[in-house]
Amino acid sequence: MELRQLRSLVTLVEVRFNVSRTAERLHLVQSAVTQHLKQLEAELGTRLFVRHGKRLVGLTEVGEQVFRHACEALRQTGNILAVGRDHLEEDRGVLRLGATHTQARYVLPPVIRRFAAAYPAVELQIHQGTPGQLVDMALRDLVDLAICTEALGDEIALQTIPCYRWNRCLIAPRSHPSLDLAPMTLAALCEHPIITYVFGFTGRGGFSDTFAKAGLHPKVVLSAADTDVIKTYVREGLGVGIIAALAYQPDEDADLGIRDLADLFPWEVTKIAYARDKYLRRYHQHFVDIFKRCTGDISCEHVGSSIRAQSATRALHDPAIAD
Repeated sequence: MELRQLRSLVTLVEVRFNVSRTAERLHLVQSAVTQHLKQLEAELGTRLFVRHGKRLVGLTEVGEQVFRHACEALRQTGNILAVGRDHLEEDRGVLRLGATHTQARYVLPPVIRRFAAAYPAVELQIHQGTPGQLVDMALRDLVDLAICTEALGDEIALQTIPCYRWNRCLIAPRSHPSLDLAPMTLAALCEHPIITYVFGFTGRGGFSDTFAKAGLHPKVVLSAADTDVIKTYVREGLGVGIIAALAYQPDEDADLGIRDLADLFPWEVTKIAYARDKYLRRYHQHFVDIFKRCTGDISCEHVGSSIRAQSATRALHDPAIAD
């Protein structure tokens, strides 16, 4: 049995049993992949694949077991190679990050800037996905580190590190009445159409649970995984947006007003995670340290200053607000 046979098997499953795509990913000809798979079946003496004519369409029960062990074998082979490279090429390699849109767009840029300055010879790759996809990527060693709020802490096979807290804010066109609500309450929010995140992204579970516990039903008219999409439809006048406060950019979003909602909703915790049996190279560990340092003071502080500045501006033009 050879590692190249196991790689062909694992890659075949990853691309949904498409032999030509398997060959492309492994930089082989199709006949070589087919030969690897036949040799593996012959050596094990049993059928690994469900076939429809000449096409491979799935794994047999035995094939499922072999696939799981093949993934583990390749993962451990990767660990062995990583140990060697840490001694020969300590400052060279590839860092594969898995992240949701919010993390990739609003949190990672300053982290990556510092990391790239420290490790200029390390290639950085960002793989975006849903929280569930990020868990799968980390477990299958398709990414080295996964970063998001949901899902990571639910998987016992992942080592999870809590990094920073964040909460929500309301955004709306500057003339929108929601910006001057006093007091701001959950019931008051229910008076307006709301645009926010889809389930499974950026604290949507906590958002929905908060209203449910209060016996309220918010009028969510549109949901999206991408904060920039939410902002777009807020600008179109479809509703007010409820987003992660860290995603409000004072310069880019100067046309939008903002209200802090931290008193209404639970705080969320963003985590960074990796497979428990994964060997972390030194630059992997350094990235985690940089991420924790860069995000340690987020807690919506930059947004809080923007909110206070906007409130002061409105008070100058409306004495009732100042009172």
